[in-house]
Amino acid sequence: MSDAARYNPVAISLHWLIALLIFAGWGLGFYMSDLPLSPAKLRYYSWHKWMGVTTFILAVLRAGWLATHSAPRLPRAIPPWQTRTARATHFVLYLLMLVIPLSGWLMSSAKGVPTVYFGVLPIPDLIAKDKAIGDLLAVVHRSLAFGLAALVGLHVAAAIKHQLMDRDGVMGRMVPFLAPPRN
Repeated sequence: MSDAARYNPVAISLHWLIALLIFAGWGLGFYMSDLPLSPAKLRYYSWHKWMGVTTFILAVLRAGWLATHSAPRLPRAIPPWQTRTARATHFVLYLLMLVIPLSGWLMSSAKGVPTVYFGVLPIPDLIAKDKAIGDLLAVVHRSLAFGLAALVGLHVAAAIKHQLMDRDGVMGRMVPFLAPPRN
């Protein structure tokens, strides 16, 4: 743990870029899934895949950054169970930021639908075309996405609780215009 009051600008930037991609990718995925087949639906699927690949890349970069840079300490007044819960939640968030794009990539591969990053860079298939596996992976991908949505909701609720109820400055560790915590 670092004695810094807030995360550094790289960690903050990666956090908010990934958050934006998760919100946009989840919303687009939810919207497009029930649309009838059309050129627009295919375009949305491409955008969704691009967001997933980008989220995966940024999550790997963020995990690498956090492995080499200390996180700021939480205020001493936070009970140990909340600290353990925060660590576990963050671990699962990172895991899902990596596993969900991989499950989507596997699903696309199994369904025989290529992924071409930004319409330029073909991403190789991970597995051979197999409809049954593709259908199973679609359920896995969707279930993990709903799990991530629930966990993000918990994460946001906890941040708001710390800001409005506890008034301990925890949210200021990641939001530059808020005051950071005082230990």
